[in-house]
Amino acid sequence: MDRVKIEKGTSTEERIVELLNSAATDAGDQSRVDHLIKIQELIIHQEPGLLDNFVDEITAFQHDRSADVRKTVVGFIEEACKVDPELLGKVMHSLQLLLGDTSIAVQKRVIQALTQLYKVTLLWLAKAPSVTELMENTWNMLNQMKLQIAKMIDHDNDGVRTIAVKFYEMLIVSQTYPEPDSIRKENEFSLEEIPLTLKVARPRKLEEEAQLMLEDLMKYHGSAHISSANLMACMGSLTHIAKSRPQFLDRIVTAMEMLHANLPPTLSKSQVNSVRKHLKLQLLAILKHPASHERSSNIKTLLGDLGATPQEINKALPSAEEIAKHPRRSERADDSKSGPAAKRRKIEADPVLPVRENPKEKALAITEEFIVQRLTTKGAADLVIEALPNITSSMPPHFPSIYTPISDAGTQSQIRHVARLMASQMTNAGIGPGVAEAGYVPKMGNDFEDDDDDMDDIPGAAVITPGFRGGEDPESAKPGVASIQPAVQIRARQRALKLAEIAKPLTPQMNESMARSALQRVLKAERTAMLGGVAANRQKILASLATLFSGDFKDLVLEYIMADPRLRIELAFSWLYEEYSMVMGFCRQSSIVKDEFRHAAVDSYTSVFCSLVNGLKKQSDLKEREALLSRLFYESPNIPEQGVLILRTMLCDDAKLVDISIQILRQLVQRPSKQLIYLNVLLEISSHENENIRSAVLSCLTDLYDRGALRRVIEDYALMCLKFLLLEEPPALLSGPEKGRSEVVTTWTEEIIKASLYLFLAVLRSNHKLIHELAVVYVQANADIKRKILRMVEGPVEGMGMESPELLKLVETCPKGAETLLIRIIHILTDKYPPSPALVEHVRNIYQQRVPDVRFLIPVLNGLGKKEVLSVLPKLIKLNPDVVKKVFSRLLGTQGDSTATYPSPLSPTELLIALHNIDSTQCDMKTIMKATSICFMERTVYTQEVLAVVMQQLMDQNPLPTLLMRTVLQSLSLYPRLSGFVMNILQRLIVKQVLNTILMLDFIFFIFLLLKKIYIY
Repeated sequence: MDRVKIEKGTSTEERIVELLNSAATDAGDQSRVDHLIKIQELIIHQEPGLLDNFVDEITAFQHDRSADVRKTVVGFIEEACKVDPELLGKVMHSLQLLLGDTSIAVQKRVIQALTQLYKVTLLWLAKAPSVTELMENTWNMLNQMKLQIAKMIDHDNDGVRTIAVKFYEMLIVSQTYPEPDSIRKENEFSLEEIPLTLKVARPRKLEEEAQLMLEDLMKYHGSAHISSANLMACMGSLTHIAKSRPQFLDRIVTAMEMLHANLPPTLSKSQVNSVRKHLKLQLLAILKHPASHERSSNIKTLLGDLGATPQEINKALPSAEEIAKHPRRSERADDSKSGPAAKRRKIEADPVLPVRENPKEKALAITEEFIVQRLTTKGAADLVIEALPNITSSMPPHFPSIYTPISDAGTQSQIRHVARLMASQMTNAGIGPGVAEAGYVPKMGNDFEDDDDDMDDIPGAAVITPGFRGGEDPESAKPGVASIQPAVQIRARQRALKLAEIAKPLTPQMNESMARSALQRVLKAERTAMLGGVAANRQKILASLATLFSGDFKDLVLEYIMADPRLRIELAFSWLYEEYSMVMGFCRQSSIVKDEFRHAAVDSYTSVFCSLVNGLKKQSDLKEREALLSRLFYESPNIPEQGVLILRTMLCDDAKLVDISIQILRQLVQRPSKQLIYLNVLLEISSHENENIRSAVLSCLTDLYDRGALRRVIEDYALMCLKFLLLEEPPALLSGPEKGRSEVVTTWTEEIIKASLYLFLAVLRSNHKLIHELAVVYVQANADIKRKILRMVEGPVEGMGMESPELLKLVETCPKGAETLLIRIIHILTDKYPPSPALVEHVRNIYQQRVPDVRFLIPVLNGLGKKEVLSVLPKLIKLNPDVVKKVFSRLLGTQGDSTATYPSPLSPTELLIALHNIDSTQCDMKTIMKATSICFMERTVYTQEVLAVVMQQLMDQNPLPTLLMRTVLQSLSLYPRLSGFVMNILQRLIVKQVLNTILMLDFIFFIFLLLKKIYIY
């Protein structure tokens, strides 16, 4: 790269952008890694000022599919935070995410990075003038990751465990105070660098945490099943801790002594040799430290057992000058002369049995001293004699690999070493005087037990029971209760009992039979559980058993519930919730197991729910059936799809469960999670053939529609059904068992047309705007569908009323071809009530401006003026006779009871006279005669008094109407008592010289009929 360009910030930035683009688009994993490494080199080592600009872009690669790329991102984060700790707040979340990565390599790299960044974070907090909220959140996230890594010491992967051990080592060293003789690396972090005033990370709490971490690390070091690689890593970490923090040296040496006495039984011969060699190297390294001189005798004895030569041991021993400089020696020398009281008490303490806060170490020291005092030559011989019967005839296979000849047998240091090994065995077994005095209670079967090791592996090793007391002679104690016991017998007692080793496996048939018997016993214990106050526990047990097992077990529990569902419904709910917990993964299983069995759990829950519902459906004689079914649907954690189908079947097939099914659906629709599923059930059944079911569902849907929450969905479905009428064949959606029509209908029958209109017309009552959609469909529909629409709109239109703005809008904008629908609608509205002025005005406008069809005026005739009615009367009487009858009924007020309460623009007299006065050029005489005949048929209106007035007014006209004589004759025929009045009319006609008019023939014919009637009478 050209150095001149790099010196310019913009060119470096452009180069980084170019590399980022290449990394984002390159398909090769290694090439993307190379690009990111180049970016790291440019930013970290050449232009650190660009860190803040590109950190987000680089951390975005944490989601890359390649584990190598993600590892590179972790490395960049580590280096970036070392350069600029202020970035910790930005990247800590990314590290937390990557720590849970599916790749083991990425997890290990994150732990390695956190091993360094933990110290960087503490130093960042310590040097900050004040702790901000970002710092506190960063520290909290780091603590969460710290706990997560601490748990990884039990990880399945061996490499992860090794990295976790190194993280433990860093925490212990960083969170403790060094001593003057501590071996410190350059820039090593310790609690000295954290001020006591730092509240977010208090030194005291950090030190306490380090103590606990050391305990955990030492327990892991002594675990019986630790691998050789982890064990050697753990030894190396403990050695470094002992050299860096000499205050822990005694405990670490003790842990190594216990390891030497209890090597893990899982190690192979070669691994044992490697571990022993590594242990020797670590002890030699500890021996070189000046602080080890107080435990040098133990270490030298242990090294001798491990095969170290005297020359190696002497070479590792610190010089006298180094020991003299050891602070503890100088402090003790000073304290012996003029030290404070506290330090003098420390010198006066027993040098052999120092007081230790750790109960286990205290117990170990007391028991060790107890054995040293009693491990005489005679006592050792007695132990060997007691143990001889328990020695195996053949040598254990791993004994030669761990046995080392004892060069200094019988010396005081070797006796103390053997005593310490025996004390370690006794303390782990929970026996010995130290256990009782220190109050130490060992965990049975803990990590330090070695069930496979034999005590014969340690030369001269035996375990002494705490029978000897101070001042007693071992000989006198021998016949007593406490005596010397062989080590093998003691080991046999502490061996953990493994049921799998002593019990024979049962056959699957026997397992199933025993499990079924156990379940039946729990089922029969209902009364006993209630009396004992453990009914809830029994219920949970039954629910768990029914969930864990399948087949017959579920059937047994289901049969038990259905025997008395009223009292056992709570068990059903417990069972359902237990099944639901399995479905949702609320159980302690790994994610792999959850994914594998999730589908089976869903099927199981569905089966249980449907079985419970079907069981309750069949119990028709149960009084509480409807209430229990409601509870089952309301209180269950989830209703599967099969359950919805059962609910629809209940609604369609069982007449007794129609009401409760609709009530359940009405409540379930209000649940947001699946409301569309439940609403769809109601919508599909809204066109059911059974009137009772259909009317109940439509009532429910209109109620939901009026509430407004699901208004749009219901309206869309109604419009979809309406537009089915435009198809050549009815869709399959209108047929099917759930619609009450088992056979698929392929032609538009009356029932299918109704099915498409039911929901729409029900919704139309609430939303008058839909009347326009009906008009559009009406125009395009065929004749049969139009006739059916005209018959079915009566109910919804009556609910709209004449004042509806949408109705008036339809009158104004009526589509071409929908006139008959509009006329029908206006007829329906005005059959029982007088037309409103607004309706009359709109109809008048459409008649005058758009559609000059007189039929439009028929419904609003009673709202028109007298002149308007008279002007259209010739056109009206030309219509169909049935229509003319309806017109006269409206004008005469005889079409319904309610119309008698409002006036007509024409009186009966005026109507009949108007018919006589119609010009023959506007209407032929035959049509006028038919119209007058219709009037004479209304005898309740045209009484003899009314007819007399009509004839009188007609006589006064000049010229006389053409139909006068015919009207006089019809009046006389209807009312013979009018004969006298008629005679007067005849006389007046003679005066008017009727014989000279065109009425002469009518007059002569009328005289003839009149004389005939007189003759008859």
